[in-house]
Amino acid sequence: MSLAELVASLRAVLPCDAVLHEIEDLRPYECDGLSAYRQLPMAVALPQDEAEVAAVLRICHARKIPVVARGAGTGLSGGALPHEQGVLLSLARLKRILEVDPIARTARVQPGVRNLAISEAVAPYGLHYAPDPSSQIACSIGGNVAENSGGVHCLKYGLTVHNILGLRVLTMTGAILEVGGACLDSPGYDLLALMTGSEGMLGVVTEVTVKLIPRPECARVAMAAFDDIRKAADAVASVIGAGIIPAGMEMMDGVAARAVEAYAHAGYDLTAAAILLCEADGAAEEVEDEMHRVERIMQMSGAVDVRLSGSEAERLRFWAGRKAAFPAAGRISPDYYCMDGTIPRNRLAEVLGGIEALSAEYGLRCMNVFHAGDGNLHPLILYDASRPGELERTERFGARILEMCVRVGGTITGEHGVGIEKIDQMCAQFGPGELEAFHAVKAAFDPDALLNPGKAVPTLRRCAEHGAMHVHGGTDRFPGLPRF
Repeated sequence: MSLAELVASLRAVLPCDAVLHEIEDLRPYECDGLSAYRQLPMAVALPQDEAEVAAVLRICHARKIPVVARGAGTGLSGGALPHEQGVLLSLARLKRILEVDPIARTARVQPGVRNLAISEAVAPYGLHYAPDPSSQIACSIGGNVAENSGGVHCLKYGLTVHNILGLRVLTMTGAILEVGGACLDSPGYDLLALMTGSEGMLGVVTEVTVKLIPRPECARVAMAAFDDIRKAADAVASVIGAGIIPAGMEMMDGVAARAVEAYAHAGYDLTAAAILLCEADGAAEEVEDEMHRVERIMQMSGAVDVRLSGSEAERLRFWAGRKAAFPAAGRISPDYYCMDGTIPRNRLAEVLGGIEALSAEYGLRCMNVFHAGDGNLHPLILYDASRPGELERTERFGARILEMCVRVGGTITGEHGVGIEKIDQMCAQFGPGELEAFHAVKAAFDPDALLNPGKAVPTLRRCAEHGAMHVHGGTDRFPGLPRF
């Protein structure tokens, strides 16, 4: 199908300004937060309601045109990278909060609603939506569902899958599926969990019913500085081992802490090898007791300094530093590559040592930021894409980190998804039987493989090729894809 025919077909069901096809109009959609890989789509469709989404899908299905759904574009795995012969389906205009039920503590929202906007809308009822990715000011709830996002408070309150009740999803044919419901359980297969984290490969989410929870009466943060990163890692295990479930527990190494302090002025110790943040929330008396228990554990674990937030402003300042880690990295390096893997908490010190050794081997600096409580690592590899071969070296460094996560009993992703970034490492994580099952699930929902093709789940052939690449050092993980 020619571009002119595609544009004419889309404009038959969408307003003219909702179909983009000129190169300058397509540029903003050529990548997501993984900007090292870019690809222009044939066209961008900007529907404003579910009926228009369905119409676009039916047109593309009839003509066998690939479709890549996109939310706010804040993803970090290339999950929203367009298909060069396909349509980029933006859900940014579906941004209405449809209903808030403060009695049932639920909200129905469209996929383009920003994560933070949900909590802002329900704040008058003393409620909030718990998952809070670092990009929550910008990321959309539809994208959160696609990647099963978490955030700094996921240790206590869970990931997206633990905080949603139902979805309306359109299949590639434009048919409507309603999964989940208002009850704690529902008959049949758990399609709600299957759709959450499916990275736009099974259907397009057009509505999300989220759980709301009461805002805690009180919250405080302990900020501890350590002169040895392994002591900080051991402190994490000690806190959990003491039976404490913090609302959030985050760690930064010295490189990250210094970069963040220069950017956000959060009050971090510039001489520390590691900074550990541990938050308690709940009733005031409960929080006070937990904070003092955490303070003692930090001191016994070798912290050189422990500070407890004395006001809400100070608590927010401590967290502002952690949430500014990514933009802070952009100030000290021309480019950075944010990894995402998860490991057992008791292997944290070992993996940190491994990352340090890999940093020396590849000659690249690495800022380490962790959701320490649940073992979710976010190493930020600092590089300069203008230097020949440096991106490729960065990729190999990142791949080694992910494969190390698998070796110690972890997984290649915690919340960013697989997209294109980690597709080869899926071969290290899963065997042929599991991959065949994944492809069977994909085929059940999208037999023509038109939804987000080539993402998240590698073919067995690709895994065989990856095995050869891994043994012989490899050359190009994404042949033919433009890199910047």
